[in-house]
Amino acid sequence: MICKNKYSYPINVTNKARVSYKESPAHKGRLQHAVDFICPEGTPIKAALDGLVVEVKQDSNLGGQTEDFDMMGNYIEIKHPNGEYSIYEHIMQNGSTVKVGDNVKVGQNIGCSGKTGWIAHLGPHLHFDVHAYNGRGPEDYESIKILWKN
Repeated sequence: MICKNKYSYPINVTNKARVSYKESPAHKGRLQHAVDFICPEGTPIKAALDGLVVEVKQDSNLGGQTEDFDMMGNYIEIKHPNGEYSIYEHIMQNGSTVKVGDNVKVGQNIGCSGKTGWIAHLGPHLHFDVHAYNGRGPEDYESIKILWKN
């Protein structure tokens, strides 16, 4: 499935930040269309599309190279038109500048990248994916091939 919406990059890609599709061991199965933005901790994160903030986790300061750290990552999830959601993972502890219920605009600062959760061998980075839910549970979703505006 391909996105119905078009998304902007959630960070500024510079000589200190790069895009990676295939380096993460987590980007398989339902996360096969996820993308990582390898960037220094504290890099500003921007909303990739207008939407409603539906979930924020920012209480963890734990991260590491093994899958045991998976559930310890901080994130922001935004609901968009056409039933699509975007998620911004590995944010810094207390690194969100938005809260559940906030309406955000594309390009708006929503937080700072970090190294919480399962970061594998990548070090600090921002995991980004667009997904659609296909069930009732929080893990019942599939990533969608992203259409970029950039």
